[in-house]
Parts: sequence; structure tokens; C-alpha cells
Amino acid sequence: MKITRITAIPLSYRLPEGKTVTMGVGSTLKRDAIIIRVETSEGITGYGESHPGRSPGAITSLIHNTLAPLLQGMDATDVVGAWQRVHRMQFSSHGLGAGAALALSGIDMALWDIRGKAANMPLYELLGGSRRRIPAYAGGIALGYQPAAALAAEAQSYVERGYKALKLRIGDTVKDDIERVTHVRQALGDDIDILTDANTAYTIAQVRRVLPVLADIQAGWLEEPFACNDFASYREAARITPLVPIAAGENHFMRFEFAQMLEAGAVQVWQPDLSKTGGITEGIRIAALASAFRIPVHAHSSATGLNHAATLHFLAATENAGYFEACVSQFNPFRDMFGPTFQIGADGCVEPPSGPGLGVEVDEAIFKDFPVIDGPGYVVKF
Repeated sequence: MKITRITAIPLSYRLPEGKTVTMGVGSTLKRDAIIIRVETSEGITGYGESHPGRSPGAITSLIHNTLAPLLQGMDATDVVGAWQRVHRMQFSSHGLGAGAALALSGIDMALWDIRGKAANMPLYELLGGSRRRIPAYAGGIALGYQPAAALAAEAQSYVERGYKALKLRIGDTVKDDIERVTHVRQALGDDIDILTDANTAYTIAQVRRVLPVLADIQAGWLEEPFACNDFASYREAARITPLVPIAAGENHFMRFEFAQMLEAGAVQVWQPDLSKTGGITEGIRIAALASAFRIPVHAHSSATGLNHAATLHFLAATENAGYFEACVSQFNPFRDMFGPTFQIGADGCVEPPSGPGLGVEVDEAIFKDFPVIDGPGYVVKF
């Protein structure tokens, strides 16, 4: 079974006027996604999702003009061979590191979808896992900067739906961040796991002020307080208090950057995104590396149900798996565009789809409703 064609389909959705979520990276204007379709000589088609990296046109062009010609004609089940070919041509010399990782991720995901469909097995089973229940937290682009009472009300709405954990966006001002997280803890009580995400907006001085408060409210982690390559600040933050783990990984590419993170000894929670870090093939390697050092993997989620399905399968087959990030964004039509991928239960858990491959039935007729929109996805204030 050979790869005959690889197609990248960029999609966009502009948020309604006045509707936005503000967090450390800015205020949302639109959502972008890239669907990858891989066709084979045996008529089996696989789908995946590449993160757009805030430039869906660039990633789409890279796939069509560079990666597709590299991979066409290869065995469609040879995920390791495909990964190695792209790595050698795009990473080892004269390549586009992060962009190539985003592009490769969706292709790799589609190839795993093909493998599952060819074997008539759901991906979790193909990976050696089971259809077990996975704890989930309410995440995605939600729970952003807003008055403390309104934030607590939004948080409570997710608890009422069944979530036992949720993630608050911080990285605003230290005063406002402390007020928000403290108020939400008081409103929800002690039985809900509160996670926090600064979206790289903090300085080390701000983290020194915020971390003791996060320890007081028993926060599950502080995610991405700094830029992904600022290992010096991560090391310093890890020394402040052992009570709040530092989390990162959604903006780290390939196992090599996770190895650097490991050597820095600064990040206790790893969060690879299967649509960014090199796909499922590389996600397996990252999880194995983390497992050897007893580091939990709480995979980061991207925009569409394809990523969510792949992540659920991956976590169901990963020894050191933690939370699934369930997208609860109010304005994300990509999440359910092929039907709901997950359903939160009363126990706060979700399950992977049961169908072959990713278990997602893709209707390409929907794509016409989301033509790609050029321009930034966030309004950023410096």
C-alpha cells in the first residue's frame, strides 16, 4: 500500500464581533487549523491535523511543495521510515525546524489513521492500549482574563458538566492573577483540581510572587511561565517551591528538545502536542523518555476532533499518561465538526473513539464553510 497523494487543507473561523478570550498570548480573533489527507494505492484514506503555527499558509505550502514529494510512493504503513526521511531532509540540514515539525505531525497522524483502518483496529489497540477511561480537564481557549466572579461562574459551569479539573489562564498582572485564582478556589472548594497556564507571559520576578499563592490554593501545575527555550528561568522557577510542578512541552518539538528539557531538570510535567511535536510516532518516543524518569505526560490538545481523537488514543496506550485537555472553547466549531469526539462523564473522565484508526468519520463537504483567512489570530498588547 503506497502513499499516492498528500493534501493539506487550511481552515479558519473568525470569532463573532466582541467575542474573545484574553490570555498571555493575546486576545483571540480567529481559529486556524490544517487538515491533512493522505491517499493510498489501496483506496484507504487517512486524516490528521497539523497545527498552523499562526501561519497556516506557510505550513500548507511546506507540505505541498516539500514534504509531499518526499513521501509520495513510500509504503503507507512505514511511519518510522516516513518520519526519518522528513527528519533527514528538513531537520538535519538546511530545513525548517519548527515548521517542519508542525507539517510532519499531521502527516504522521494520517499515516497512523491508515494503519488502524487497514488493520480494522482503533488506534489505542494498535498502540497496545485499551479503551480505558482517561481523566480530563476543562481547557482549550477558555477561562481567560475576566472579573473574578465571572471567571468563577464559568469555572462552575464546567464542574456542573462533570469536570473534576480545569485550567485557568494567568500571566496578566500578579495582583489580578492572585485575585482570580484565589476566588476560583474559594468558589469551587478543595475537591476540584485547578491548573494554571501563563502562556509564556511571566518574568522570573513575577513567578516568585505568584508561585507561593499557587501553592496555597494547591494548584496542580504552573504551565509555560516562560518562553519554551528559556531554560535558565525554568530552572530558577523549579527551585522556588516543590509544591507546584512546572509544566511545559506544547511548544517543544521532537524528542530532542524534550531531552534538553530533561537535562535542564526544570520541568516536572510534560505536555507534547501530537499536532506539533512530530506526530504520534514521536509522541510515543517522548512518552517513553518521560517514563524512564517517572515524568507524567499530560498531552496538549489542538483545534479539531482529529487531534482530540489521536490524543485520546495516545493517552489510552501510554503508561505514564495524565490528563486529557478537553477543549471547552465556546467558539471552536472545529472541535465537533465531524461529531463529538469525547463525552465527559460523571467521573470526570473520557474515552477514545472505538472505530478503526482515529475513529473519526471526516466529511470534507464541511470545509467549504471555513475558508482560510490570512492574518494574525490574536491581538497582542506589549
